[in-house]
Amino acid sequence: MENPLIIYEDNHIIVVLKEQNVPSCSDETKDEDMLTRIKEFIKERDNKPGNVYVGLVHRLDRPTGGVMVYAKTSKAASRLSEQMRNGDFEKEYHAVLVGSLKTKKQTLKHYLKKNAITNTVYVCGQTVEGAKYAELVYEVLEEVNGLSFVKVKLHTGRSHQIRVQLSHVGAPIYGDMRYGGANAVKGNLALFATSLAFSHPVTKERLVFKVEPPKDKAPWKFFDTSVTVKTI
Repeated sequence: MENPLIIYEDNHIIVVLKEQNVPSCSDETKDEDMLTRIKEFIKERDNKPGNVYVGLVHRLDRPTGGVMVYAKTSKAASRLSEQMRNGDFEKEYHAVLVGSLKTKKQTLKHYLKKNAITNTVYVCGQTVEGAKYAELVYEVLEEVNGLSFVKVKLHTGRSHQIRVQLSHVGAPIYGDMRYGGANAVKGNLALFATSLAFSHPVTKERLVFKVEPPKDKAPWKFFDTSVTVKTI
């Protein structure tokens, strides 16, 4: 089992870079996941007997890579989860889209519903039973050869939200075979969680962690991904 790529760690939290196509936690596939990887790493590194506590605070879809925080104590997990519920987590993503968006910066507001049987999400009306409000802001940073490099800031955290909302407005994410429709392009999903901000569960200090997409791989290599330092 590979060691996790640690961005930051103290007695209360551990911030890591989740690789693409690695689950955030154990799922029905039983494939190696980040949560188990972190537990095993801490257990071996610190020579800890018995089970090691690592708490899952939030998730990234399996094909999405990027920055994640896990809790190392139950108290930290509870406090971070409360921040999640209160909207105090700030998440920023970058993506490469197939096609062009007429409006270069826009707030998207939709209602989404999940089909648990097919594990797909779709845009629906506000009055549909089980519909959940979804909001994000996107900004087009660069366009090259029919592809658009965009920054996305989430205001809500719905399942498959970015993929569904951007596909709905006509520019699916590169590599998204599930929501890409006729414009689907095969490849790794070009969606990366590039920034995560939250308050430390103990010190209350505001922490911001930033990473870049894998700029040596397509389609990221077609763009100047260093623009991730800008804020939306």
